[in-house]
Amino acid sequence: MTQKTAKRQVVIVTGLSGAGKSSALHAFEDIGFQAIDNLPLTMLSALIDEAVTGSSTAPIAVGIDSRTLHFSPSLFEEAIKVLRGRNDINLHVLFMDASDDVLMKRFSETRRAHPLGEGQLLRTAIKQERDMMLPIRQLVDGLLDTSRRTGAETRRVVLSRFTAHEAPSMVVTFMSFGFANGVPRDADIVLDVRFLRNPHYIDELRPKTGLEDAVSSYVRADEGFEPFIEKTMDLFNFLLPRYRDEGKSYLTLAIGCTGGKHRSVTVVERIAGHLTLDGMTVNRYHREIAGDEGR
Repeated sequence: MTQKTAKRQVVIVTGLSGAGKSSALHAFEDIGFQAIDNLPLTMLSALIDEAVTGSSTAPIAVGIDSRTLHFSPSLFEEAIKVLRGRNDINLHVLFMDASDDVLMKRFSETRRAHPLGEGQLLRTAIKQERDMMLPIRQLVDGLLDTSRRTGAETRRVVLSRFTAHEAPSMVVTFMSFGFANGVPRDADIVLDVRFLRNPHYIDELRPKTGLEDAVSSYVRADEGFEPFIEKTMDLFNFLLPRYRDEGKSYLTLAIGCTGGKHRSVTVVERIAGHLTLDGMTVNRYHREIAGDEGR
């Protein structure tokens, strides 16, 4: 019997300058990937050829963005189409993004020049790169927005989504957030739970979070809570296997309330704690609770 050869895992990390591509590549290195940054597009196919025929079995992570020699959206698209046609690799294209204001702050703090600066205003360079990368966003398998994440938090997200060995067919992340701080840019599905009773108006509950029994009990006592959970679980049990069957690698389900610390946290804990689907890993992330990344 002929032994089946395992496909090599290949991740292309791209996106906007300053959005955390280096942090992501370091994280891939930590889980055993061979990480190569700023590889010219003309060398990409040759690199993959050498990797899949060489003695090493390590997965590969490659950083390619606007700094890359001979980079253009059309050449990038052509290269990705060629790689997607190969039957000896599992390809995943990850796009790193962040808001313009956050990118402005990062470049100002580090005093690094933007790759497209060339004497123009920083905000103009950021907009120019965002416009350039827009066609590439249509090609990606996943988006990671780092606007509200530190480098360490970005690393933890990468570690939760990828492994150097056999990975689950889809990683599902349930994220709680506060609408007051904006809707997560990397959310695939957003649900609003501001219809539930709000612990913010109870003095003894206001400083607590939905991770504490006093708050979660108060929220769960709302007459609409259990019907909402039941219908939402039915929806996710219907949708998630279909996303998985379509080949989606990971899915972010964002659940929001006003401040992101009470109702949305309670709902995420309830749903993520009871949802079990074959071939999927379920994570939870509470955006507005400091230090609670990747629970």
